[in-house]
Amino acid sequence: MLCLNLSTGEYMTIGENVVVQVDRILSDSCKLMIQAPREIPVLRGEVLERTGGQRPDCVVDTRRWHRKEIVWDRSKAQALAAMRALLDQMDKCDSSVQALRRQLDHIFPPEQATQVSNG
Repeated sequence: MLCLNLSTGEYMTIGENVVVQVDRILSDSCKLMIQAPREIPVLRGEVLERTGGQRPDCVVDTRRWHRKEIVWDRSKAQALAAMRALLDQMDKCDSSVQALRRQLDHIFPPEQATQVSNG
């Protein structure tokens, strides 16, 4: 199964006459807009299964992949600040230290962590 990451407003095509566009993304759901010829059935999985259709083998059990959000609190903000301070003390010319800093900043952007710890 092809797996694509699409942002709001992005779209994909299937063949020459099916278009799927991401309209809105909320925490655990997204709204898709689908344009397809009338002769191509478009059904929600639950409707397909409820009417006797078979669940496709390629459908992934999303409970496996669901990650709970980390509850951000003062202790996590302090731990992140301590990690940043340790990285500042390490050799800044070392490429592995620079790579670690980039990864930490990617996971926890500095401006986001500051807003949370001050809020």
